[in-house]
Amino acid sequence: MIHLTNVTKEFDGKRKVRALDRVDLHIAKGEMVSLVGPSGSGKSTLLNLIGTLDKPTSGEIVLDGQKLSGLADDDLTRVRRDKIGFIFQFFNLLPSLSCLENVALPLHLRGWKRAKARDRASELLDLVGLGKRMDHLPDELSGGERQRVAIARALSVYPPILLADEPTGNLDTHTGAEVLSLVRDIHSRLGATVLMVTHDRSVAASCSRTITLRDGCVVGDGTA
Repeated sequence: MIHLTNVTKEFDGKRKVRALDRVDLHIAKGEMVSLVGPSGSGKSTLLNLIGTLDKPTSGEIVLDGQKLSGLADDDLTRVRRDKIGFIFQFFNLLPSLSCLENVALPLHLRGWKRAKARDRASELLDLVGLGKRMDHLPDELSGGERQRVAIARALSVYPPILLADEPTGNLDTHTGAEVLSLVRDIHSRLGATVLMVTHDRSVAASCSRTITLRDGCVVGDGTA
């Protein structure tokens, strides 16, 4: 499902920084994998490359059988839109839109008719336990509820790949555990391939496999 071969990413500034150094990584369809490592180890860079938000300096990335190298920006946008769902630490919900409207927005951008998009958004909010909060604005929700809305939005097109960047990092311990349980439940129901960046050992331990990065290199890859 996710294959990286000899992937390197360098950033140019006053001096060249190598954020990832010849990374080889293979994640099978349906796996739930955590990505750990100290700050500056390359975790977010790796997630951005897999999510097509950035391009590697060298090496090859293949998602769901499709090579990313050589794809035009419009084609990369389509890959991101159709195959990848993102869950962010800080939710990134639009404050002026209701829960239903936030979840339906990606579908409207894909050209779905209003009624169909609202039906799918309603279905997903029910799935994450917010069926009674659909008309509420983000500011009227708790942190955990906002993260649930963000998860529902990420799942709007039932993507085969779900990328999560510290999904529990902005939540208290109890709420974080609830959100993690929800992600695991959705993974089980929908069979999505999940890659989750985390600093939380308990979150990492809940995944079937943990990949450790340090100084831009994979230094550990173990199963639970």
